[in-house]
Parts: sequence; structure tokens; C-alpha cells
Amino acid sequence: MTGMTSSERPLLNRRLAEFGTTIFAEMSALALRTGSINLGQGFPDTDGPEEVREAAVRAIREGRGNQYPPGPGVPELRTAIAAHQQRRYGLSYDPDTEVLVTAGATEAIAATLLALLEPGDEVVALEPYYDSYAACIAMAGGTRVPVTLRPDAEAGVFRLDLDELRAAVTPRTRLLLVNTPHNPTGTVLTRAELTAIAELAVERDLLVVTDEVYEHLVYEDAEHIPLATLPGMRGRTVTIGSAGKTFSFTGWKVGWVTSTPELVTAVRSTKQFLTYVASGPFQYAVAEALALPDAYFDGFRADLGRKRELLGEGLRAAGFQVYRPQGTYFITTDIAPLGEKDAHAFCRALPERCGVVAIPNSVFYDDPDAGRSQVRFAFCKKDDVLHEAADRLRRLAS
Repeated sequence: MTGMTSSERPLLNRRLAEFGTTIFAEMSALALRTGSINLGQGFPDTDGPEEVREAAVRAIREGRGNQYPPGPGVPELRTAIAAHQQRRYGLSYDPDTEVLVTAGATEAIAATLLALLEPGDEVVALEPYYDSYAACIAMAGGTRVPVTLRPDAEAGVFRLDLDELRAAVTPRTRLLLVNTPHNPTGTVLTRAELTAIAELAVERDLLVVTDEVYEHLVYEDAEHIPLATLPGMRGRTVTIGSAGKTFSFTGWKVGWVTSTPELVTAVRSTKQFLTYVASGPFQYAVAEALALPDAYFDGFRADLGRKRELLGEGLRAAGFQVYRPQGTYFITTDIAPLGEKDAHAFCRALPERCGVVAIPNSVFYDDPDAGRSQVRFAFCKKDDVLHEAADRLRRLAS
């Protein structure tokens, strides 16, 4: 015993001691307090398709999902997820044994890492990364090993160094955590890059967890290629998807996992002690959403692509260096051309200066200095909101 009393002992588990309130909560509260335009947190300011909303209302009225749904998810949704993977990518999954519905992708990530990691296992992840990755690895007792996507200022993109990725794998590495399309940089990994990742995973007998929630938000020549489609990967990949980003219903919290029966069973064993089940009526609605015609997905992607250009032009006019995203609905910028160095201080001051809220990318790095001057903006907003934000940000140029 150390002699420390219960009142003196830190309340937060030491594994989570480095994690406080998320940057998203902090910046969203700042937006509310100052009445600023919130281009920080990644949620749309319009609802998704009317027919999908009506499907949720119909499910509630008909008493479907108002009580606990089945633990793996309602059969209609699991069947729709399997059909989506088959139709889009030629991936065949048994909806009864190889599909699991979760409370959004965030729970899918948590349940997967808690299920598959032992204390001391290393997880190689592409940095900068969504903040829940680091927290979930810590909760599982794992050790995160970042491989940093490096900005290529001349090309206006971020790039993966495959040699650095290979060097990061050690005998203690348990799995690779891959996010493509990538938040926050907007990078979409190419077939050549994914092939190299697949070959590394097979060679070193690694599991791979792929976060593909932005799978339908890729632009121009970029192509989303699920890692599970590549040779040797179907049996070692846990693929995570979500309805929130694709259908603009982020509050419904409907995500999913597809993988082998053994891996899905492992994840389900953990998931049942997290939320148990969630989003009952919304599961039926998402089943109908996944069956929407290609015209919906094409139109949604085209609309977001246009918004990407709208905000990107405004940011360039304001003096930011803009990294043009190949996917997602985020734009990463650099504030150095504005004479600024500290993204965190810049974002805290931006609401008072311009009435706009953004996110400092430094919070997505293990070493904040790696993203010290990077700021992320979300463009999943109405056109008039983006126009107004661009007008406000132009004050920085003067």
C-alpha cells in the first residue's frame, strides 16, 4: 500500500489518463457559446433521404425494433449489409454468421479492439487518426505504433511511406488498423498501397481492421477498394462500415462489422457487454437505405464533391494552404501561409476572429508537433453556410 487515500487516488483509469474531453465536444461547445459556424465536427446540417426517414417512422409505428432487437442485429439489416458488400465489391458474407450490427462505427472499433487485443500487443495505425482509435487501443491494454501520412505540399495530398509501415511491424504486432478513405487527411489508399499492406499482413500473419465508413465518399479518379477483396485478406480482415456518413443520419448510430464467423463471434462477445443492442427501428430503415438505387449514391457523392470545391476555393482565398481531399467530407489545411504556427491556439481564437469553428489536427497525432500547423474543416454543410463561412474566413487574408 502506498498510503494514498481513496480521495487522493486519481479517479480515471490510468490507461485513459491522457484522454480528457474530446476536441469535438470542446469545439462544438465553443461554436454554441460564440454563435459561430461549426465546420469542426463531422455531421451534416441536413437530414438524409425522406424515404429512409419514413422507413424509420413506419418501423416505430408497426412496433418493429421498439423492444430489444436481436443481439447480432435485425435479420433485414444483416441481409442488406451482406447484399451491399456483394453488389458493390463482390464480397460474399453470410448474414447469419459474418455480419454484426453495432452502435455506430465507434462501437465497432471499440468492440473489435477489445476483443482481439491482449495487453502489450502492438497496433500499427495510420496517423493522424480518429481519436477513438488511441483510446480504444489504450482500453484494451495495447500499444499504438503510428505510421504517419506525410503532407506533400507540392501535390496537395498526404502520402503513405510503405517502407516506414513495414519497419513499424515487430514480433509484438498483433494487427494493422487502416482507415481509407482517411479521416482527417482525405487520403484514399491506392490499389498498389493496399496490395503492399495485404502482402505485409499475410507475410507477418497479422489481423487487419479497416475503417471504411467513408466508402461512398470518393471523388474523381479515386477508387475505394476494400482490403478484404485482396488475396489472402478475406480471412484476416475485420471491415467496419456505417450508415451515418453515407445517409446523413449520424445520430442514429448504426454501424456494422463484416468478417469471418470466428472473428465476428469474437467481436460480438465483447459488443454484447458494451451496448448489448441499439438503434432498433433505425436498423430497419438502414436496411432500406442500403438498397437505394445507384443514383442516390452517385448524386450524394457529386453533391459533396461540389461542396468540397466550394469550401476549398474559399479557404485558398483566405490564405490557407489547402490539401485537396480524395475522399471523406473533410479538408485539411495548413495555417503557416497566414503567419500562424499553433493550430490549437488558432482554432480557439478563430470563433472570435471570424465566427467559424474548425478542428486542430494536432490532436490526431501522438506527437502534436507533427500536425502543429494543420487545421481540419468539414464541408458537409448547406451551400449558404459554406458561402458564409468562406466570406468570414476571408477576413484572415486582410
